[in-house]
Amino acid sequence: MLNRMIHAADGLLVNEDERIVLIQRESATFHGFWAIPGGMVEEDETIEEALIREMKEEVGVQVKPKEILGIFSDPERDPRGRVLSTVFICDYEGDLKAGSDAGRIILCSVKEALSINLAFDHNFIIQCYQQWLNEKGTYWSRKALHYKTT
Repeated sequence: MLNRMIHAADGLLVNEDERIVLIQRESATFHGFWAIPGGMVEEDETIEEALIREMKEEVGVQVKPKEILGIFSDPERDPRGRVLSTVFICDYEGDLKAGSDAGRIILCSVKEALSINLAFDHNFIIQCYQQWLNEKGTYWSRKALHYKTT
């Protein structure tokens, strides 16, 4: 259990066919579940540096952040403790290759991703991305909760 709030950087990696990257988690938390790639920000790096490092470590590609989808801070989003996540929408270059914490990688449409029971609050994040595709904007807990309940 984490004793303080941790900041995570997560990447919605979108290819030219508008398919998104999901990884199958290898770590203990949500082992075997599918998730969007990402991880914890180290003390000596910016959120953007963490995003770039995590995407290289988990899926082996260079990313270019295009937008911030939002900040997700529901206190219950991570069973390990209090984790606030900044989710970036990214283009990427290179061949996808499962790395640290990723057993397998799949590319899927938003509709396909929403049909999978994903780790953490990642189904909700992808719902926000689906909304973003129709009406660009940035999502945060209060605004996102509106979409969750309507």
